[in-house]
Amino acid sequence: MNLLNFIRKNEEGEEKKPRKKRGCLWTIIICAVVYIGMCFAIGAAFGSLFGSHSATLTENTIYKLKLEGVLHEQGQETNPFAFMMGDMFGAGSQQTVVGLDDLLSNIKLAKENDMVKGICLDGGTLAIAPANAKTLRDALLDFKTSGKWVVAYSEMYTQTNYYIASVADQIYLNPVGVVDWKGLGGQRMYYKRLLENLGVEMQIIKVGTFKSAVEPYFRTSMSDADRKQTERYLFGIWDDFKAAVATSRNLSVEQLDAYADEYMTLQDQSKYIEYNLVDSLIYPQQMDSIVKKLVGTEDYTYMGTNSMATVERPVNMSDNQIAIVYADGQITDDSGDGIVGTKMVKTLNKVAKEKNVKAVVFRVNSPGGSANASEQIWHAVTMLQEKGLPVVVSMGDYAASGGYYISCAADYIYAEPTTLTGSIGIFGTVPNINKLRDKIGLDLDGVSTNKHSALEANMIYKGMNPEELALMQNMVNRGYDLFTQRCADGRHTTQESIKQIAEGRVWLGKDALELGLVDELGNIDAAIAKAASLAGLTDWKVVSYPEKKDPFMELIESLGEPDTEEERIITKIKEFASQPRIMALMPEIEIQ
Repeated sequence: MNLLNFIRKNEEGEEKKPRKKRGCLWTIIICAVVYIGMCFAIGAAFGSLFGSHSATLTENTIYKLKLEGVLHEQGQETNPFAFMMGDMFGAGSQQTVVGLDDLLSNIKLAKENDMVKGICLDGGTLAIAPANAKTLRDALLDFKTSGKWVVAYSEMYTQTNYYIASVADQIYLNPVGVVDWKGLGGQRMYYKRLLENLGVEMQIIKVGTFKSAVEPYFRTSMSDADRKQTERYLFGIWDDFKAAVATSRNLSVEQLDAYADEYMTLQDQSKYIEYNLVDSLIYPQQMDSIVKKLVGTEDYTYMGTNSMATVERPVNMSDNQIAIVYADGQITDDSGDGIVGTKMVKTLNKVAKEKNVKAVVFRVNSPGGSANASEQIWHAVTMLQEKGLPVVVSMGDYAASGGYYISCAADYIYAEPTTLTGSIGIFGTVPNINKLRDKIGLDLDGVSTNKHSALEANMIYKGMNPEELALMQNMVNRGYDLFTQRCADGRHTTQESIKQIAEGRVWLGKDALELGLVDELGNIDAAIAKAASLAGLTDWKVVSYPEKKDPFMELIESLGEPDTEEERIITKIKEFASQPRIMALMPEIEIQ
């Protein structure tokens, strides 16, 4: 229980106590507030001190890149007191957020600075999707072109992390460790029978044969269309994994398929050596002697990701700026943790007003979301172009449905081969709780001045009749027509040609290239170079938007987060109830 809950529960309980004890409660509250204020004042002072500190590279530095935590597009500002505040307020169990931007910048610095002798990949449980895993892996391959070495050690390599670690010159595993090599599987939970048992019917209005994000609410298994698209992108990702690992480990793709069929996760560790998946089984203490041999001296130091991110880079004095605008997460209208439409529009408008910004790279990593917010962001992107700013989209793990909507107006689009994109389609969902009302004895009555005055309430509490359903379907159809027209305009083709590859179907980046949905396969560095070219720049510096949040503000905001299972369930219910009726969202599937 966090402190805010403690105060709230005391306030609720106080009403049952004699009035004369109220002063004691307020004393506790005042002391608590003063205590919190002192903690934050001290923390802010020390945070400022530590935040201004820059790490310094020394001779024989090893960049220890931890493959742990959760990968986000942007890293967070480091808060040296986060662990203390986490213990105090119950937030200590939150996973470490790792910024892809920080990792790529650090790897580049390690490549170019002679004081860094190599990279040690430490761990293998980083939560990362295939497309960004390829971006990270490619950066490590580029690092090796400098002639420097990469080694990897872990007690557990998840499949995607093993794909990354396979670039290493040597892969080491704990003697009782695991390499999770088993192939890819995609699972989705279906809620139709659960909803029926509760007396809830989900009324679905959608456009697109492949728009399967809503299937869990009215089916108990995959449709043929959804199975077809899921098989295509899973097998496509798996083919890329096998090809990359085969090259790095001197194996054939047939061998890797055979190993996966043996479910290497449960095999004896000796098979990892026999099959050349790892080079040696050692304990972590033995890594020191290996690194000493690689460096050629006992006098070396490790530097982690957070410290490496603070190392001063060469000062770029160019007045020309290329703005990278990060759009990461699900798209919402005006609140949420992902891409908040109102905030993103403000960010894009701010970029448009910056006189030194000459081009924009729109980094999109989103499965979609609100159709309305997607339209507003699309319009803000076109405003950048009207200002004469070239816009290049760099797609991350996903740029699907609403994620593609906000991308399609760009002058040029890059995707990774395993990016999931397309999913051009929209849907609406309206729960009908008529049977649930009957079960629990809840009656509904009222007065309306016109035929459809109570439509929104009726569709939920009574269910839509054919006329009301037709009204909703027409609205969804108009939304789909607008979506496909936006795509056609952005890709300089006809709406009919877009509709032929739309229907809500999810495409891999390499397939989207053949279909004309993207222009080229490449990473964010390629997008930056293209933006510079389109703007006619020979020199530039990169600036990022939005700015990273102050770590103490992040902590303050986290105090209001639910800390019990009951509170989390209530929060989820509220989020579902408040989500837009019309969504441009790709199907959610758990890839294992």
